[in-house]
Amino acid sequence: MGVPQSNLTEQQKKWFASVREGLVRDTGKTLEEWAKIARKCPETKPKAQVDWLREKHGLGVNRAAMVLDAAFGSSMGWDDPEALVAALWKDADHLKIHDALIAAVSKFEGVIIGEKKTFTGFSRKYQFAAARPTREGVRLGLAVDPKSSKRLSPPKKNEGWSERNKSTTVLNSVREIDADLKKLLKTAWESS
Repeated sequence: MGVPQSNLTEQQKKWFASVREGLVRDTGKTLEEWAKIARKCPETKPKAQVDWLREKHGLGVNRAAMVLDAAFGSSMGWDDPEALVAALWKDADHLKIHDALIAAVSKFEGVIIGEKKTFTGFSRKYQFAAARPTREGVRLGLAVDPKSSKRLSPPKKNEGWSERNKSTTVLNSVREIDADLKKLLKTAWESS
């Protein structure tokens, strides 16, 4: 797959490898053989291509995504974290908060920063925090109990990041990345 290995935790690397191995084991075709099949797909939009691979060839969503990435390259921009940042963090104030969060977590050993299409994830062995821009500010999810701080609340339903992030807060300024928040980030990192 086109996902850069440096942006993945060891668990994620193992998962991607198992998806690839399972594809060969269960279908008898290599990823390269599947990529050739995918290039013959009459559909041009990614969701329609996934549906075609599912309906015509019986591939699940994860396997279909892997095959399409091998066939056409990543439409998600996995190979270009700078492009993901530019596309997601368009507001200058939000970008400053993003950069300040990266500066804060980069001090922790073994941190992996994963720029995604809809959020920025922070992991060690597992994801311990994630941030995304919203209308209300930068929404930060943390893998800590919401009762850890008065500034935290439980996540909204279907936050779109790891279920390990048990609490959230909204940041509107770099100043809000204070000693208290850095302590919460470190606690979340320690649990990952």
